[in-house]
Formats: sequence, C-alpha cells, structure tokens
Amino acid sequence: MPPPFSPPARFAVPGRIEVTAPAAAHWRTATLTGVRRETPRAATFRFAVPGWPGHVPGQHLMLRLTAEDGYTAQRHYSIASADDGSGHVELTLDHVEGGEVSGWFHTEARVGDRVEVRGPVSGFFAWPGDRPALLLGAGSGVVPLMSMVRHHRARGLSVPLRLLVSARGPKDLIYAREYGPETTPVFTRTAPGGVPVGRLAAAHLAPLLAERPPGGWEAYVCGSNGFAEHASRLLVAAGQPVDRIRIERFG
Repeated sequence: MPPPFSPPARFAVPGRIEVTAPAAAHWRTATLTGVRRETPRAATFRFAVPGWPGHVPGQHLMLRLTAEDGYTAQRHYSIASADDGSGHVELTLDHVEGGEVSGWFHTEARVGDRVEVRGPVSGFFAWPGDRPALLLGAGSGVVPLMSMVRHHRARGLSVPLRLLVSARGPKDLIYAREYGPETTPVFTRTAPGGVPVGRLAAAHLAPLLAERPPGGWEAYVCGSNGFAEHASRLLVAAGQPVDRIRIERFG
C-alpha cells in the first residue's frame, strides 16, 4: 500500500513570476491613509507607498515597525488589494492574541502613522490572470485570494475564476460585502437559515471541478496548516494534478 498523501508546503516551482532584487531589497516609508473594519477581529489597513513598483495578486510584502528605543518588529503580510497604479497597498490583518505587530495596528495605529515596507516579495503564489484559477481559502487565508478576485474584476478578465472561502460563521467572513457569483462561502459553525454547516468537503468542490475549463484549473490554497492539508487532499482526491496546486499556509 502506498504511503498516505502528505502535501508539501509548496507544490509549484517558484519563479514563474520574477521579483526584481532592487524592488525586494529596498525599504520604503508607507503612510497609513485609512482603516476599514471587516469583521470583529479583522481590519483592512490602506497605505500610500511612494515609489511602489506594483505587484501581482498573490504576492506579499515585509512590514517593519521601529520603536523609539530602536527595537524593530518585522512581519510578512499578503497584499489584499489589486494593483491599480495609485501607489496604494492594502493589508488585512487579524487581531492575533499576543500579536506584537497586529496588536499595534488594531489598538494603536492611527491614520497618518508611518511604517516601513519592502517588496513585493515571492512569485510562486502569484496569479497574473493568465490561466483559470480555482481559489480555496479559510479565515485570513482569503486575503491573497481576494487580491486575485479584485484583479480579475478590475481588468474585466474573461478567464474563469472561482473562490471557495471557509469561515466559522457569517460574522467571521472577511470581505463579506464584496463577494459575487464567483464565490461560494462555507460555514463551519454557524450559518444563515437553510445553509448547511460543516467543513469544506468534496461536495463543495465537485461542481467546480466538473466545469473544468480548457487547460484545467490552477488551484490556489491558503489558510492554516490544517486547512491547507485538508483542502489539498480533497483536490488531489478529486483529480486535480499535484503540480497544479499552489499552497500558502500559516500557523
């Protein structure tokens, strides 16, 4: 009997989207220009970044805070916005219990505050809109996937795109006001009347994989370790080629 399938952290070969060394190495001063509440524990922070070189949906940036005593804290965050050429970037952050950086943003940050950012970083999870995309996300794992949805809409792309997003309940569904017919929400604990409650299952994937577009889907999975493994196993069991699955995980 073959060993049980265990998905690696990254299936796809990195490098399809090139990231230039100067862009990735240069720290820029970003100014917080707006804050938008998404859920009781998540908010979107909008920054003006002079000289921002632009990004591809699915890329992320490095953010650095520096205290008055010189202490620094640095984190990687997925970019939530599509690149619109305005020099603005949006990040959606969960308020993580005990989180040094997310805690500061949710309790201390004010419009006008400045931070340092570097990027865009990473190309393996990027989706420039060149192939059909099947997106699976849970919790804040939907952030880079929403950048893809926004990119798809802003450019009026005809290439197929579908999103399955998992959340504990409607109040925990990040970007709930923005979803359209491309999106299927899955609720694991509470749901509106008539909507079943349960974990992402093969039945959720079946209709999307059945409508397989020419050339097949490029699958993007983002979420916790547990979700990433569960979702990727479902994809493989349903016949999605392993080398057409890209995974970003946390926790």
